[in-house]
Amino acid sequence: MASVSVRYIVNDVEAAVSFYTKHLGFNVKMNPAPGFAMLSRGDLTLLLSTPGGGGGAGQAMPDGQRPEPGGWNRIQLEVEDLEGLVEALRKAGARFRNDVVVGRGGKQILLDDPSGNCVELFQPHR
Repeated sequence: MASVSVRYIVNDVEAAVSFYTKHLGFNVKMNPAPGFAMLSRGDLTLLLSTPGGGGGAGQAMPDGQRPEPGGWNRIQLEVEDLEGLVEALRKAGARFRNDVVVGRGGKQILLDDPSGNCVELFQPHR
């Protein structure tokens, strides 16, 4: 299977790298900093860029609008023990948008990264 890349605009690349590697199992593929890093988890490549980060995805649009973090689009990470991970993340000071909800396919919760980008943690029903 081909890898998939997702780009998140973040306020602080180093804070985001620390968050994703320490808490969510990502590995650093490239970190030229301060305005960009490339992380991986399985087939997913996560590209982290700062607004106005000196080129590429952080550049302002022709009308002056600047990229910014946040919103509701998100990556979904499948996890084995949702409750255990949520407990560890809460102890580490992570911010959640909701509590764990149970749906037809499994359980999920929405987590904010340090810049407010949404990450869905999902544990499927087995």
